[in-house]
Amino acid sequence: MKPSEVASLIEEKGILVVDLKFNDLPGLWQHFSIPASELTDSGSIWEDGIGFDGSSIRGFQKIQESDMILMPDPATAIVDPVTKIPTLSIICDIYDPITKQPYTRDPRYVAKKAGDYLRSEGIADAAYFGPEAEFFVLDDVRFDQTENSGYYFIDSIEGDWNTGRDEKPNLGYKPRYKEGYFPVPPHDSMQDLRSEMMLKMIDSGIGIEVHHHEVATAGQAEIDMKFDKLVTVADNLLLYKYIVKNVAKEHGKVATFMPKPVFMDNGSGMHTHQSLWTGETNLFFDKDGYALLSQLAKWYIGGLLKHAPAICAFAAPTTNSYKRLVPGYEAPVNLVYSMRNRSAAVRIPMYSENPRARRVEFRPPDPSSNPYLAFSAMLMAGIDGIKNKIDPGEPMDNVDIFELSADVANSIPQVPGSLEAALEALEKDHAFLMQGGVFTEDVIDVWIEYKKENEIDAIRLRPHPYEFYLYFDI
Repeated sequence: MKPSEVASLIEEKGILVVDLKFNDLPGLWQHFSIPASELTDSGSIWEDGIGFDGSSIRGFQKIQESDMILMPDPATAIVDPVTKIPTLSIICDIYDPITKQPYTRDPRYVAKKAGDYLRSEGIADAAYFGPEAEFFVLDDVRFDQTENSGYYFIDSIEGDWNTGRDEKPNLGYKPRYKEGYFPVPPHDSMQDLRSEMMLKMIDSGIGIEVHHHEVATAGQAEIDMKFDKLVTVADNLLLYKYIVKNVAKEHGKVATFMPKPVFMDNGSGMHTHQSLWTGETNLFFDKDGYALLSQLAKWYIGGLLKHAPAICAFAAPTTNSYKRLVPGYEAPVNLVYSMRNRSAAVRIPMYSENPRARRVEFRPPDPSSNPYLAFSAMLMAGIDGIKNKIDPGEPMDNVDIFELSADVANSIPQVPGSLEAALEALEKDHAFLMQGGVFTEDVIDVWIEYKKENEIDAIRLRPHPYEFYLYFDI
């Protein structure tokens, strides 16, 4: 879509407000709005952008260098699916007002450079990604942390812990722990809610394949997007989360993409399918290869497995992520690959022999990640695997890795056990990310600094409620 077409859309839909959205470094959409009259096909905003305070955005500028510029991308213009007043939503790129160059810490710019680097190396025309973002829809959430107290409380009408609650009446349909996968209503009480989310996504231009209840109790859900090019699918994932949260709120519920909100049940992952294409040819397909994979795809897997600990700093980027990445909850902690096996970090889905369907699925990511950075990190690892012909070793098929003997299991490398360990891996292993100037030193440094100061140290300094159970009577 061009600026002139945006102007026509504004007139056709009776748009009164234009909402300008962009991404902070950790991965949350930010926005502000202008009257639609301020955005015309020949207006200065398209040419000169519009200013904002970069020092007030997480991971961006210091106060003495706060002025930044947003440049609206007309190709992203859609009628906002949430607002009551007719509003046009546009995603923006971030520029430095002095140099007039793209801002190195703009996550969307990092993703654009990753695609450019792939093409410049002559490997493929495009990288396609298909994330499976899981989330919980809850009915109540409360949490607080003060100097002398700390707690959280979540609740769901579907929660198995509520089978005995007096609900006047309690109808008893509560999916049991780890038994929430695919039950029909009335056990699945959120069929219509997910359908409403899905239809809003489709109306907003997001391709959707399927929606369903997920494994955990308490309203865990999944809505699967169709695969698309890296930047487009990252744009769409943020729109997806925006729709999910707002539709839930409209129904008096709350949606969370927190990886592990429920103790002793499955967490929310974001298994990420990926493939490389030239034109209409899927470069990951080989009719004679293992699991119909080409040698190029196996090298790509080699890169993912080699750099997985560093990738996790972006793809599983919270302290809570590592409450999910533990054995026993379908968690893909083992750095091996396999067809069909969900206990491996890299799985090759075998649902179809269609060449277009051949892909690899990287399973450690979760939906707390910034998709621009997480997808870019995965792609850069895959490119490194291809360029250096990294052998992923032998696949691990026909075995539940979680059931292996201790000696065998201990010989298999695993993802980091904490955010701190993932950041240490990133500090040691980030040269592959900086190839072609895709990630820059300041992005990596600020990411590590932000995570250590605002998350790792913040959690480390605070007593945990369960510590009182363990230690108060000492």
